[in-house]
Amino acid sequence: MVRKLASIQRVLEIVPIVGADAIEAARINGWQCVVKKGAFAVGDAGVFLEIDSVPPDTEAYRFLWTQKNAVPAEGTRPSNFRIRTRTLRGCLSQGLLLTLAEAGLDGDFADGEDVTERIGVTKYEPVIPMGSAELRAGFPSAVPKTDEMRVQSVPEVLAEIAGKAYVITLKYDGTSATYVVDPNDDTFHACGRNWSIVEGNNPYWVVAQRHGIEQKLRAHGGRYAIQGEICGPSVQKNPLGLREARLYVFNVRDLSTGRYVSDGEMRALCAEWELEPVAIVEEGECFGYDQAALLALAEGLYAGTKNQREGVVIRPRVEAFSPTLSSRLSFKAISNRFLLAEKD
Repeated sequence: MVRKLASIQRVLEIVPIVGADAIEAARINGWQCVVKKGAFAVGDAGVFLEIDSVPPDTEAYRFLWTQKNAVPAEGTRPSNFRIRTRTLRGCLSQGLLLTLAEAGLDGDFADGEDVTERIGVTKYEPVIPMGSAELRAGFPSAVPKTDEMRVQSVPEVLAEIAGKAYVITLKYDGTSATYVVDPNDDTFHACGRNWSIVEGNNPYWVVAQRHGIEQKLRAHGGRYAIQGEICGPSVQKNPLGLREARLYVFNVRDLSTGRYVSDGEMRALCAEWELEPVAIVEEGECFGYDQAALLALAEGLYAGTKNQREGVVIRPRVEAFSPTLSSRLSFKAISNRFLLAEKD
């Protein structure tokens, strides 16, 4: 499922904020946004910009980054600006909800309609830890990019996994890495989230060479692709407090079938390859969490540190298809404590 950074969403509930005269909270889908009082009523449609979306540098959005009473000027958006989780008068606000008119839209729109490209919203991407490396090529088409949906954006997935045997794993705050022998030209690629990286002294290749990942994949005839999170010095301020770059594997894709292997098979392959899989936070025989309980479970500290962990990833123990996601049933819950502590 392609993430909708900006979409049409219907207001499900308006909640007063104690002690606030000018603002209130609007609940849409699985999210809550602080809005101007009276801007919305229950049932109204609005334009919702998700966390990590970057709005266009146009007059409609400049109030987000200009000082109070300052005159908005073109080209003033900070290079690192993005929509974040905030608290306003003690109320959690996750995303930005505007009226259609405020967003510059006119006409009829379907609930959930994606308007990302129409209004020029892009996704914030942190600077990847390249070192002296360069981009080599685009991301190999043989394997999908990694990008789990947040449970608040797709609450329907909770019904899809309900009652199934499940595995909840730790989400690591690092940089995504993919390793694959491209079946199109037999080239080994070490990739970040969006690009294949030139071989050199950077975390992607340091990890690949230390563990002999290319040799291990070729020993299986290039059948598998490995995806994981690299954490360590120079990566996202090293919240795990590591002394060297480490790879935590969260996906193994079988290119011969075009499917991800189950959690148990992934861990067996990691044991064979002497690679470290992501830690299991909890597993059980019958999934029964609601959204609030999952978000509570997502909170905690990385072991041996005082740093908030990013969250958790939830999957059935046996791979399953999600009609909601139009792909595998797999989604994440990000800790609100992590989001509030997040800094550039």
